[in-house]
Amino acid sequence: MERIIKITDYKNDARIYYLLSGSLSSEANNVIMKILEVKKETFERKQPDLSEVSARLDSHGPGELIDILNWENYNYRPDVWFNIAYTDREILLKYYVNEAFIKAEKTESNQMVCEDSCVEFFVSPAEDRIYYNFEFNPIGTCLLGAGTCRKDSSLAPVSVIDSIRRMGSSGTKPFKEKKGKHSWSITVAIPKEAFFRHKLKDFYGTIFRANFYKCGDKLAQPHYLTWNPVGTKNPDYHQPDFFGVLKFV
Repeated sequence: MERIIKITDYKNDARIYYLLSGSLSSEANNVIMKILEVKKETFERKQPDLSEVSARLDSHGPGELIDILNWENYNYRPDVWFNIAYTDREILLKYYVNEAFIKAEKTESNQMVCEDSCVEFFVSPAEDRIYYNFEFNPIGTCLLGAGTCRKDSSLAPVSVIDSIRRMGSSGTKPFKEKKGKHSWSITVAIPKEAFFRHKLKDFYGTIFRANFYKCGDKLAQPHYLTWNPVGTKNPDYHQPDFFGVLKFV
């Protein structure tokens, strides 16, 4: 369940308050943050098939909306939401999208999938300000970077990206932009090893900072939506000060 509170409200949870107060810039101290509890799922197999993961995430219900328009020059709002869970090995994530334009031209790892229809998961697993940007187009092509800001972010080795399991409803073949009502989804399973600048042991009991996005930089109708508000003048997802909170319970 999602909660929305101000930074000062975290004082009742000392661990979260320390994490946030130590990492936020002065400009971000008054922003409203969301807290999302991420629950554990168990399966018969240690690595369940993605079709089973997809169905399990569907069972969570309508999910969390990615619907915040932060920048007045970009007011198109497709319908986007997600569900998230975890196992001992992986973070499980499914995005659901209804939009007026869809495109999936990028086919190689670390290509600029943000220029296609794109969903993104930016997440910081520790207190060192390093965050990972997981970005996916409808056919599952992934860009993965890590750093403390846009300027020092480095791309992951392709071998790391290959460890991320992906299953999209749009298949795996690229296609040019299509106009009309389009619905698509993508299910991803992100293993601990994908956090290649950290050594993660157990998700349970941890607190991550994160934000979830939907964009389409080079669609006929460019758009930039976020789960947690981003208080910048221009669209910029590389803003860890404006990440919300994930509590793995």
